[in-house]
Amino acid sequence: MGADSFWDSTAFFEVMSYYQTLQVHPQATQQEIKKSYRRLVKLFHPDTQTPSANNNKIIELNAAYEILGNPQNRRQYDYELKLGISQQFISDTQERTAQASQEYHRYRRANKQEGLSYQEWMQKVYHPSDRLIRQIIQPLKSEIDNLAADPFDDQLLEAFQQYLEQCSDYLQLLQQKFSAYPNPPQLANVAANLYYCLNHLGDGIKELEWFTLNYDEHYLHTGQEIFRIAERLRYEASFQI
Repeated sequence: MGADSFWDSTAFFEVMSYYQTLQVHPQATQQEIKKSYRRLVKLFHPDTQTPSANNNKIIELNAAYEILGNPQNRRQYDYELKLGISQQFISDTQERTAQASQEYHRYRRANKQEGLSYQEWMQKVYHPSDRLIRQIIQPLKSEIDNLAADPFDDQLLEAFQQYLEQCSDYLQLLQQKFSAYPNPPQLANVAANLYYCLNHLGDGIKELEWFTLNYDEHYLHTGQEIFRIAERLRYEASFQI
């Protein structure tokens, strides 16, 4: 890049407060941002009981990473700074269940073609989906119990992250399977509960992933609660068959 490049500008770096908060350059990769964020969280987290512990600093780090840790949010943030717009760019999320309901109805409108028969849908969608959902939910308690021995232990944390990665892989398979086979009309309520269940599992996994980044137990408890809701939706789906 040339000397007049916007990204090479010292003035640009000075106004990039979120980059300064995370102690990274505006050209840092997403991996570098994540690594620096985790390093700083470990340094300032109150649970470490070190002289550097600082709850206010954790709040600042979380706000910065919420933007820079998401490539789409980061692009918008960079664009606004480039235009000289000094405003905080944070996306507010809708109520999870309401959002899931809206997405489900969009899914139904997009899949008006004739669905499978009752038995075919049960065999191709419901039974394999129910098994995968249980493989996501059931190990959570033991995984958290293992991590509770020392949440700051890198090996224990890595094992928990591997569990979450497996959950994400299972969820992707579930979403693909669910969208590939429209349900028959008599199983509409079952399909709706499964759809809401998958939506909650996605949200729960995200909350648990946030915990692995900043060690804030709020995300751990929220993730557990969302998984409990997902389990209830799974049960309701099975009860309606």
